[in-house]
Amino acid sequence: MQLPNNLAFALATVFATGVNITAATNATEAVCTATNTFAAGDYIEYVGGWSKANGRVFRVKVATATSFTIEGLDTSDVSLFPAGAGTGTARKVTTWVPVTGVVSAEVSGGDGKNVEVPLLDSDMPVMLPDGFSATTVTLTTADDKTLPHHAGLKGVSDGVKLTCLRGMLPGGGVLLYAGYCSFNESPSLAKGSVMAVKSIFSLQNKVVRY
Repeated sequence: MQLPNNLAFALATVFATGVNITAATNATEAVCTATNTFAAGDYIEYVGGWSKANGRVFRVKVATATSFTIEGLDTSDVSLFPAGAGTGTARKVTTWVPVTGVVSAEVSGGDGKNVEVPLLDSDMPVMLPDGFSATTVTLTTADDKTLPHHAGLKGVSDGVKLTCLRGMLPGGGVLLYAGYCSFNESPSLAKGSVMAVKSIFSLQNKVVRY
């Protein structure tokens, strides 16, 4: 059990040029073959043939000049991660801008969806799982356009750039929300309440947790 108090957010504003992944293993933690300069603890965005991982940001666990291990990415089930299909690219987040003065962070969506299937030989239909609903994270921050994160949020929003919102919990846990950001820099104006602005992050895949 944990409270979100002292959760520290940061925004990915700069990515390095992607490296080509020429092979990726089916294992409890995928090992990718790629010429790279990654180091353990780096955060990388994976884009490739594995749809379950595509567009998500992960942490590098181990790296050499010719390979790296993606921490926590279990690709051992070949029905979900087809053998030989993990090739693609990985690009490292090189700049994280702290997002301060966060008033609230609200997650919506991500719930399981079901389809009702009527059966001719039964008067009781069955429900089958049909994936998950799209997820958004709405970040409300105290308005201060002089802070670095204001320009960062505006930049990724205006440029329609893929980004990542990282949340670091006091106990060491990490939340990685990768997707597009829509930043409304027009502040709320309510008497007696702090002026605040909102950023909506539209995730392109599931959250990554460490």
